[in-house]
Amino acid sequence: MSAAFRIVTDLPVPPERAFALSLDIGAHLRSMAATGEQAIAGTTDGLIGIGESVTWRARHFGIVWRMTNEITALEAPHAFVDEQVRGPFARFRHHHRFEATPTGTRMVDEITFRAPFGVLGRIAEGLVLRRYLMRLIRERNRLLAAELAGPRTGTGTGTGTGATGQGPASSPSVS
Repeated sequence: MSAAFRIVTDLPVPPERAFALSLDIGAHLRSMAATGEQAIAGTTDGLIGIGESVTWRARHFGIVWRMTNEITALEAPHAFVDEQVRGPFARFRHHHRFEATPTGTRMVDEITFRAPFGVLGRIAEGLVLRRYLMRLIRERNRLLAAELAGPRTGTGTGTGTGATGQGPASSPSVS
């Protein structure tokens, strides 16, 4: 049995911009700065693509973790999937979807994960991990939305650091 959740975030930009920023290693690092996250192996900058992997190092719960994720599916600019191939989870899968709306893009994050350690892992999923991961993804989405709302850079993907601090068209919601 795995734990799962879904977060929906409306963004005031076309799907192509939201999709590209979500694949940008630098944008991910900026959105996870609070955890001290670093890309230490594999694709460590620029856009990550199908079949490519990145190894992250970050501090969560006071412990430094390493997690290697691979892009296992990609359909630009509509969806991609990253899955843990090595790391702390027994299973971790993040399906990213980007749907055009009249005002921009609806970004949908569907996370499925399973903690290690059998029954103890299931207890940790329910008591701590699900809420913690939801908070991380909401914060990531808030920071990506602010970056997308900021001035565009020469790349056209909104991957610059000039975020204005403005929030998304609507706050992330969980279902």
